[in-house]
Amino acid sequence: MNALLTERFRAAVERLYPGITAPEVQIEKPRIAEHGDASTNLALMLTKAVGKPPRVVAQELVDAVDLPADIVSALEIAGPGFINIRFAPLWLASRLNDILADPRYGRTGSLEGQRVLVEFVSANPTGPLTVGHGRNAVLGDTIARLLEWTGADVTREYYFNNAGRQMRVLGESVHARYMQELGLDVPLPEGGYEGDYIADIARLFRQRHGDEPAAAADDIRFKQIAEAEIFADIRRTLDRMQIRMDTFFNEDDLYRDGSIEAVLAALRAKDLAYDQDGAVWFRTTTFGKEKDTVLVKSTGEPTYRLPDIAYHVQKLERGFDRCVDVFGADHIATYPDVLSALEALGHDRAKVDVLIYQFVTLVKDGQPFKMSTRKANFVTLDELMDEVGADVTRFFFLMRSPGTHLEFDLDQAKEAGEKNPVFYLQYANARINSILRKSDAPSTAALGLLVHPSEQALLKTLVDFPEAIRSAAQSKEPHRLINHLNDLATDFHRFYHDCRILGEAPDLAGARTALLHAVARVMNNGLTILGISAPERM
Repeated sequence: MNALLTERFRAAVERLYPGITAPEVQIEKPRIAEHGDASTNLALMLTKAVGKPPRVVAQELVDAVDLPADIVSALEIAGPGFINIRFAPLWLASRLNDILADPRYGRTGSLEGQRVLVEFVSANPTGPLTVGHGRNAVLGDTIARLLEWTGADVTREYYFNNAGRQMRVLGESVHARYMQELGLDVPLPEGGYEGDYIADIARLFRQRHGDEPAAAADDIRFKQIAEAEIFADIRRTLDRMQIRMDTFFNEDDLYRDGSIEAVLAALRAKDLAYDQDGAVWFRTTTFGKEKDTVLVKSTGEPTYRLPDIAYHVQKLERGFDRCVDVFGADHIATYPDVLSALEALGHDRAKVDVLIYQFVTLVKDGQPFKMSTRKANFVTLDELMDEVGADVTRFFFLMRSPGTHLEFDLDQAKEAGEKNPVFYLQYANARINSILRKSDAPSTAALGLLVHPSEQALLKTLVDFPEAIRSAAQSKEPHRLINHLNDLATDFHRFYHDCRILGEAPDLAGARTALLHAVARVMNNGLTILGISAPERM
């Protein structure tokens, strides 16, 4: 519906004001239901260019816009020049046929034909996935689902960081624990990993290789077994959260195939990389930064920026129309350098879409629980799911804007009633299915009988579902879909209070049954996109 309104208002602007570039037509749902079903501030946006008061412009638009009378029953000018739009009740009811005929109702084709790569999780295989990784994992997976529901061909990718100092320290940590298993007094390396999982891997190494006290500290086998075991654990955790990856990209490949050297050479050729104090620097002052940035340390070890640049070049060369990166707030200072390098190397930086999310604080008994993979003072995602379940875990990671800090309150998450926000939606779905099991009224075509305010509210929320998906996908903010499903559940409960099915006339009971079938479909599809189960009984 928003697409139709946008198209018709844009056409009206072109007819009324030739030569004036039409601003983006914004169609929104009014916050107050009495103000209508949709609203636009187009007249306010045009008033300066047209040279007329906004209410005059609004009236001209209302007179000129061509909207089907069977869809739009009224256009009203309000306040300084808003145009409020009211849909025809019979048209709203007739949309039920579309919903009931389409098991995947809500899907749109706005990104049809687009190949999109979503890179997320990408945690170094130095330990199990923690609560800190969970928000990344769930955001990335849900954004991928939203993009698929808007028609995109989505590839989910995990960038496997298995090179660099952290992995070397991981291998050294396993080696130290192995030597301790043999009864030798060998300390952990400085900054080493202290979790119990390191000792478990050391014991596994001993089972496979026996006692080799003379093994060198840099023995590659310690890093290899740690990497393999930890990554297998990561994949099991992702499977448990209903997260699947299509591809795994190995950072080591960027070194083996010469991509790192090629990027460095290309930046040098453009005088954007230079040597100083034994290090290689990226001339980021060219792009407005106050200081240049190290690409290769004096030790010869690249900083994260260099392989990240090479990786993104490789992404774009694979032909994706859009690359979505899901990064924590610790990347906020580094990703602009990657985008600047891409642009300097002749790539379209606009194809890379970066989502920066804020970190998670796990709160238990009113107190924050600190996490550190190295010190092993962390809560794993598996431990969290053991406590509250996979559905609640996913929902809590999604229910706030990615740009806001998230407090994951264990006490609220473990609440077993409707005060728990995920159960509020699941209980609504279960109650709808309970009513449908008890009702013997067949769905009927007498949809014009759905005129009660509670029925109309439900219809409007159902019709808005595809737009809620499109908006959440475009903004990369899954909580917008949660908000829509909360509205749907609230509207259903009001309907449940106000409108009966049992004991009503057959036509009205049938129309209301059809309405509930549509609500069940939308609720089920919405929860599916969120990766959350939609139980029919609770």
